Amino acid sequence: MLFYSIFLLTMYRVLLYYKYVKIDNAKFLAEEHLEFCKSLNLRGRILITPEGINGTCSGKFNRTEKYIEHMRLDPRFKDLWFKIDEVDGHVFKKMHVRYKDELVTFRFPEKIDPNVISGVHLDPKDWLEKMREDDVIILDGRTDYEYDLGHFRNAIRPPVKSFREFPEWVEKEFSLYKDKKILTYCTGGVRCEKLSGYLLKKGFSEVYQLNGGIVNYSKDPEVKGKLFDGKCYVFDGRISIPVNFADEYTLTGRCLHCGTPTDRYVNCANIDCHKQHFECEKCEEKWARSCSEECMQAPRHEILQNT
Repeated sequence: MLFYSIFLLTMYRVLLYYKYVKIDNAKFLAEEHLEFCKSLNLRGRILITPEGINGTCSGKFNRTEKYIEHMRLDPRFKDLWFKIDEVDGHVFKKMHVRYKDELVTFRFPEKIDPNVISGVHLDPKDWLEKMREDDVIILDGRTDYEYDLGHFRNAIRPPVKSFREFPEWVEKEFSLYKDKKILTYCTGGVRCEKLSGYLLKKGFSEVYQLNGGIVNYSKDPEVKGKLFDGKCYVFDGRISIPVNFADEYTLTGRCLHCGTPTDRYVNCANIDCHKQHFECEKCEEKWARSCSEECMQAPRHEILQNT
């Protein structure tokens, strides 16, 4: 018992959560929330907006427990769903709590309230069954670079680099699927709440979304991440997390320089570039973690300038 208690005191966790709920005093809450998180020595990124909260943070077990307890004392967040991962230490360098107008930057002129309109939420088991049906279209609700690291089998890769690009792309290229069954998914679920509602507003007849996103899907003890290839991109120091524990691991990324299959995402060592790209270990050594010849010769190369 003593050993377990000591283990809990030293264990770190990552919390991932969101909720669309009206927040009247969002700017004030953001300022207050930042100080509270710092008092617990948490690190992470949290957005607070008039339409809700979206956050991910890391900290020691007892500190994250206090955070969860504190949040659930607020009637607005009493049923907040926390997806929890155990980690070796902090996965963020600092604590940021910011106020914004939107929970996810969509910039669609018409208001989309997921509490009013959104796709049918499917838990992991139902999602797996639905993916296996005929005449379904699986739409990745993330960006192209997230898709490239890992995705559900046969999912459509959206050619977008930010979530705000989805409306234009749907209008131009995806609208031909309006009469199909659409399955949408994202990392934790927050983006699909908006995307599925948008699709319904644009006349798509049957829209579903993965409840809790890829993160929740990976944790289901029966499904075990089936039919997901590669890894799930996460916006913290881990960069990626495993998803499929049922099938043989499949690499979906390829080295930018030699084409070797790899899941190693690195940032270009040119400080003025920092482009995230796939790079195998051999090419990282050969190219000094550069994404191009030009970046390799850059004066602000963080590796070569110190050699």
